[in-house]
Amino acid sequence: MTQAPSWDPDPDSGITIRWIEANDQIFELAEAGEGSKLALCLHGFPELHFSWRFQIPDLVEQGYRVWAPNMRGYGGSSKPVEIRDYALDNLCADVAALIDASGAEDVTLIAHDWGAIVAWAFAIEKMRPLKKLVIMNVPHPMVGQREIKYWRQFRRSWYIFFFQIPWLPEFLMARGKGTAIKKAFANMALDQRNFSDEALEVFAQAAMRPGSLKGMINYYRALLRHSDTIDIADKSLDTPTLMIWGEEDSALNIKCTEGTEQWVENFTLHKLPGVSHWVQQEAPDRVNKILRNWLS
Repeated sequence: MTQAPSWDPDPDSGITIRWIEANDQIFELAEAGEGSKLALCLHGFPELHFSWRFQIPDLVEQGYRVWAPNMRGYGGSSKPVEIRDYALDNLCADVAALIDASGAEDVTLIAHDWGAIVAWAFAIEKMRPLKKLVIMNVPHPMVGQREIKYWRQFRRSWYIFFFQIPWLPEFLMARGKGTAIKKAFANMALDQRNFSDEALEVFAQAAMRPGSLKGMINYYRALLRHSDTIDIADKSLDTPTLMIWGEEDSALNIKCTEGTEQWVENFTLHKLPGVSHWVQQEAPDRVNKILRNWLS
C-alpha cells in the first residue's frame, strides 16, 4: 500500500502500522507484541484502530500479540460500495479471516460499539474458537432487541433511522472537514482530556478519505436492511465474557446490561460510573486495570 496511514503511532509505543489482505479485503492494521496469544481489538463508529491506543501497550505487557484493524469502510482499509457488503455475515467473515491470517490459536476478542456488535455475532455463531470475549458498551443482541421496544432506548437510537436516508448523512457529517465526527466524541465524553484537538483530527481526517463516510454509515443501513444474514436467536454463549460499561452512555441506556446472563453462561459485568460511551478512551486506566485482572 502506498497511502499514508490513518494513525502515526509514537515509535516508543511499540505499535506499527501495516496492511494485510483477508477475506478479499485490505485492512489497515495496528499491531504490537509477539507470541501465540492474540488480542484482536475491534473498534466502533466513528472510530479507528486509534481508539485502542491506550490498551495496546498494556495488552502487550500481559503477553499478547495485539492486532487492531481498521474495519472495512474505515481509514486505509477497503471500502466496498454496496450496502450488502456491510451486513453482519460479511463483517464476521472479516474477523474470521483476520484470525486465520494471524495464525493464532489462542484468541481473545476485545470490542467496542460496532466492533462489539460484530463480536457478539461472531462469538455466538462460534465462527472460530475464542479463549475469551470482552464487550464494551454494546448489549447482547437479544437484550438489544428487547430494549429497542422501549422508549427509553428508542429515543436514543434516532440516528440509526436517520442514517437510512441516502447521501444526506454523509453530506452533513462531511461539512467543516468532519466537524460532526469530532463533536461525536467531544459532546458525549464527560472527561475530555484524552480527546485533544490532535486526537479528534485523527478521526476526522480518516473519515474524510474518499468512500469512508459512506462505508461507515452503510453499517447502519445494512443492520436494518439485511438483518437476516446471521440468526442468533435462542443461542447461548459459553465463551467467558467480560462486559465493561460506561454508565453515562447517552446512546445506550444502562438497562442494556440487564439480563445478559440469560444468554451468556460465564458472564462478568463491570460498570464505570461517570464514564461515557467512549469508555476505553475516556477511562483507560480503569479499563486497563479491569482487563488485567480479568484476563489473568
